[in-house]
Amino acid sequence: MRLAGKTAIITGGGSGFGEGIAKKFFEEGAKVVVVDIDLAAAERVAGLYGGMAFRADVSKMEDWQALAAGLRESFGGVEILVNNAGITHLPQPMDEVSEAEFDRVMAVNAKSVYLSAKTIVPMMKEAKSGVILNVASTAGVSPRPNLNWYNASKGWMITATKTMAVELAAFGIRVNAINPVAGETPLLQSFMGEDTPEMRAKFIATIPLGRFSTPEDIANAACFLCSDEASMITGVAMEVDGGRCI
Repeated sequence: MRLAGKTAIITGGGSGFGEGIAKKFFEEGAKVVVVDIDLAAAERVAGLYGGMAFRADVSKMEDWQALAAGLRESFGGVEILVNNAGITHLPQPMDEVSEAEFDRVMAVNAKSVYLSAKTIVPMMKEAKSGVILNVASTAGVSPRPNLNWYNASKGWMITATKTMAVELAAFGIRVNAINPVAGETPLLQSFMGEDTPEMRAKFIATIPLGRFSTPEDIANAACFLCSDEASMITGVAMEVDGGRCI
């Protein structure tokens, strides 16, 4: 098993890509900590895969501090952090997105990475090892109109990944990102604006392999990057997108 004996935090682990990653990591031997703002969802996934559920709003420092304290008490530390939680605003012209929507997107998609670094990285520095995986998006590489501030938040995450990788390499900590194309997750309808056969066909037409991504697709890439098989890989943003960004 590729993750045997490792403790892994997965934010946004109660559904979608996060749930897929939790399942894969459990199958590969990890002790999974499922973090979600929806405690019932986190408990459901943790119950399925023998993990621990933790309710947290990843945009709040106090929630990260509580999580870090719980990890120290229960496991003594953490080996893997997956920053998967994310939200978007509905498709609309950039100047029509409300300030509240902008603030929430940046808080969940960008500030959460900063807060995780403030609270979780110190434990990894103490251990002189660790892996961080940021779930970004093809939107940060090949942005589409009317999702401007979501695109920007994911571009920020990709840049943050690279600079984190450079700074933390000296401490034995690797940092990578994955860029999924849209998939069958709760965010899909938000990306499309409306979930109709016509909208799905239009979206899929932009993906050369001709389908949406699945939680299994993302989980397989995440498992590789978080395993010792990728011990020489840091600072990459791997596209898991069926050719969308070519």
